[in-house]
Amino acid sequence: MPPASTPPVVFATNHKARRDYDILEAFEAGIELKGTEIKSIRQRRASIDDSFARIDGGELFLYNMHVSPYEQGGRFNVEPTRARKLLLHRREIDRLSGVLSQKRVTLVPLRLYQQHGLVKVELAVGKGKRIFEKRERIRERELDRELQQRLRTRQKR
Repeated sequence: MPPASTPPVVFATNHKARRDYDILEAFEAGIELKGTEIKSIRQRRASIDDSFARIDGGELFLYNMHVSPYEQGGRFNVEPTRARKLLLHRREIDRLSGVLSQKRVTLVPLRLYQQHGLVKVELAVGKGKRIFEKRERIRERELDRELQQRLRTRQKR
């Protein structure tokens, strides 16, 4: 019998991503960390709320991810919002560059987690929602909620 795999430990999630984007595809990428960043991340002192990924010079980078400096790090701490290199295979980066050439499509991180001792980022290809689409989604949710309430009151009678 194979050993049961342990669930990943989630350090940070991006709640805005699912609200502001229609998620088309999600995938996993490794992240290159320096100095004491891993210690800060394990203390859950990282934020990916305003982060995005971009391909620069044939490599994938994550921008605006904030990792607070480790308190006992001293000179080994690095800049909190520096661009961090993401680790993907060349063919995956090439495929992503083709997808990102479309209009209103971007790469957003959904969560930062640890799996098998390595920190990973779940990236998603997202298409930006427009304001009227968000309003329409809220209207649909309210109608569904109202319908469920009516069904519940009808069943009680």
